[in-house]
Amino acid sequence: MKQNSTLRLASYNIQKCVGLDLRRQPQRILQVLERTGADIVVLQEADKRLPPRPAALPQFMLEEHGWQVADLGGAGSLGWHGNAVIWRGDHISVRDTGHHDLPGLEPRGAVRVEFETSIGPLRVVGMHLGLMARWRHMQVLHMRQDSHSLDKMPTVWAGDFNEWSRQPILEHLAPDMRFLPPLPSFPAAQPLGALDRIALGYGLEAQAHGVHAERPAHIASDHLPIWADLRPAS
Repeated sequence: MKQNSTLRLASYNIQKCVGLDLRRQPQRILQVLERTGADIVVLQEADKRLPPRPAALPQFMLEEHGWQVADLGGAGSLGWHGNAVIWRGDHISVRDTGHHDLPGLEPRGAVRVEFETSIGPLRVVGMHLGLMARWRHMQVLHMRQDSHSLDKMPTVWAGDFNEWSRQPILEHLAPDMRFLPPLPSFPAAQPLGALDRIALGYGLEAQAHGVHAERPAHIASDHLPIWADLRPAS
């Protein structure tokens, strides 16, 4: 496994591959993924909404572009509850996968993939939290509690947290995680809200982080991808 000093992780709500022009174009999403330069990507809204929730971004298209897809148990789906994790490169391999039910009136869940990477072992948790603040905050607390039952491992949370407030609400709910400073990623055409977030657990730090706004990201989805270059904490 080749050694890299950093590993780029991205999070992207792809809105079922339907862009702001109301066209479903998986190929356009693939262009955006390519241009992020990410090694691992956490996706939200990767599957269509209605059962059996077929993949909005076909797995064969991802594989044709060199991406691998974590098996999260959704037959015919790309992920679970619309959350998926993909990666590429011979410096990454999967150790384990799992998922977590999250409380709320609307069906929500989080996915977990544990990797061996060029920066060491890494647990990636992807989530798409609820629209209502009460349930959204309960979901963060639930994920924090579930995390305490797992083996200790450098961990990153990433996803669409749906939190509009610029107050450190998420930080207070999950003090074990260090949320990277919020950057506007929604709506894609004129970003105002920092709904998409990345948070780091022990043993990790970010060398850099940002929002990917290069075309066609401005129209491919209603969210822009966010990214962070991760490395072991010094």
